[in-house]
Amino acid sequence: MSRLEDRREARDGLKSLTPRQQVTAAVDLGASKVACFIMKPDGVRRSDRTLLPAGVGYIQSRGVRGGSIVNTDEAVEAIAQAVERAETVAGVSVSGVTVATSGGQLASRRVRVEVGIGARPISDNDCNRAIGQAVTQARAVGRRPIHLLPIAWSVDAQGGVKDPRSMFGRTLGLELLVVSISESAFQTLSYCVERAHLQLEGVVAAPFVSALASVEDDEMDLGCICIDMGGGSTAVSVFSNGSLVHVDSLAVGGHHVTADIARGLSTSIAGAERIKTLHGSAIASANEDREMIEAPPRGDDPGAGPVVAPRSLLKGIIAPRVEETLELLRERLKASGCPIEPGAGIILTGGGSQLSGVREVAVRVFDRPVRLGRPRRVPHLADAASGPAFCTAAGILHRAAFGPREAVATNRLTGGPRRATQIDPETGPLGRMASWLRENL
Repeated sequence: MSRLEDRREARDGLKSLTPRQQVTAAVDLGASKVACFIMKPDGVRRSDRTLLPAGVGYIQSRGVRGGSIVNTDEAVEAIAQAVERAETVAGVSVSGVTVATSGGQLASRRVRVEVGIGARPISDNDCNRAIGQAVTQARAVGRRPIHLLPIAWSVDAQGGVKDPRSMFGRTLGLELLVVSISESAFQTLSYCVERAHLQLEGVVAAPFVSALASVEDDEMDLGCICIDMGGGSTAVSVFSNGSLVHVDSLAVGGHHVTADIARGLSTSIAGAERIKTLHGSAIASANEDREMIEAPPRGDDPGAGPVVAPRSLLKGIIAPRVEETLELLRERLKASGCPIEPGAGIILTGGGSQLSGVREVAVRVFDRPVRLGRPRRVPHLADAASGPAFCTAAGILHRAAFGPREAVATNRLTGGPRRATQIDPETGPLGRMASWLRENL
């Protein structure tokens, strides 16, 4: 029997002895690390909209490359270990998790629908009809929706409506954002979570939840761009008038910078990662031509000496890759046609954003104000888990506690079992959708 199976049996035995608690578990499945945050019901502070996680666990990622799973056995082991570490700290047992990803060909598109009403007040049923038509148009072959978020309502072509109910008009319009990943990537992710003896409660876009943890409310209202710079991918989310309006992802991240350093200095991947962390920078610094750095040689030849190079060479390797990545992202945003406010600022999150000089390069590429984001809504995290690299896991907890809610229940998007609800058996689909409207409009 493998170590993983032994661990599963031990965890299953612990679950049978541990009282069941309604907890929220968030897993950030990245190419650099797998992190798990666990929050108990009493961890939600609604007075100031902050959170208090009960347990945090993270390990070096395995089986993930470019934001996608490439080895299921290693990914299963990494997920199980991260969750187990968080469970140990929290003192609770977890049965289901919500997973954040930037891979799986993450993309978004906006759907617009309009329904006729007649000269009468708009009712819940009218809103439900608009949502139903938008959801029908959101379906695409080979794609799995993970977010269905209303952007804006309109009445008789008058936009900016937050709650159209009880308004008078002849037509009701809805703009819906559909965020999706490839069906195959979703199935692989679901398979890995199930093999770790956990239930998949939802899949979320990493740049979206990273913004929820790090972006201020007025920044979302005025418009902003959140760039999540991970190890295997660089993803972006765009907000306008308080709503998410665009999500996209590039399969280029911090690991590509590390690989460039390893090739340029003829050193190992581990040595390149260490040099990048200790001496790496994307901008020029004083005396960098005279400052020398040492890197371990490749291979296991005991007679080989270290690789010695000026620090300016390291900067000459890092800067072009960082600039190229951000320029690709800028062109993708222009081609998408998504509405970006003229004064929208940029918030950088993810482990890759901590590299010295990245903020300055982003200012030059986008010509906008740029700041570094941290999980500000989780103020009591330990120093090791309070940096930009942990915004995604913290954002999953924030979404679970404060929303925004989806137009369609999460368990329907994931294909999981529906939770029992107190609904009149004679109530039709439109009536069931009205509960969402009552909570969110």
